[in-house]
Amino acid sequence: MVRVRNAQPADAKLLKQLIDEMGHHERMNVFASEESLTVDGFGPKPMFHAILGLVDGAVAGYALFYDCYASFHGRGIFLEDLFVRERFRGSGVGNVLLSNVAQIALKQGCFGIMLNVLKWNDAALKFFDRAGASLLHERNTLCLTDASLREIAEKTSAAAAL
Repeated sequence: MVRVRNAQPADAKLLKQLIDEMGHHERMNVFASEESLTVDGFGPKPMFHAILGLVDGAVAGYALFYDCYASFHGRGIFLEDLFVRERFRGSGVGNVLLSNVAQIALKQGCFGIMLNVLKWNDAALKFFDRAGASLLHERNTLCLTDASLREIAEKTSAAAAL
C-alpha cells in the first residue's frame, strides 16, 4: 500500500536526493541545492509544494508542483516532477502521487494540471496518456536562460531608460 504525505522542511535533503536521482534518470544536470529547496519550498513564501509516496515506510517517489495561471483558463497546477524510484516502478506509486495532485487541483478549483515530458521518455508519455493527459501539439516550450536572459534584460532596461 502506498502512503502519501506532504514534504516537510526536514525533507529538503531527501528531496535533493530524489531530484538528483530524477536528473540522472532524465540525463539532466541538477542545479538546485538542499539550501535553495529549504528556502524555496518551506520558507516564508513557498515557491513549490511536494508530496512523498512511501511503500512500507520506504520513500518510493515524489511529486513537486506549484501554482500556475493561464489567462484563458485561470488557476492551475504545474506538475514539475513526478518521479518513482526504479525499484518501485509498476507498483502504482506514480498513479497514487498523480491522484493526490489531482485531488489538490480540484480542491483549489484549478482548471487542470500542466506538465512537460521529455520527448524521448516513452514510459512517461505512455503513463500520462493512460491518465488521460492531452499532448498540446500546437505549443512548444521555450526558455530564456543564462546569456539570453541577461541580454534581453539589458535590452529592456536600455529601452525603458530612453
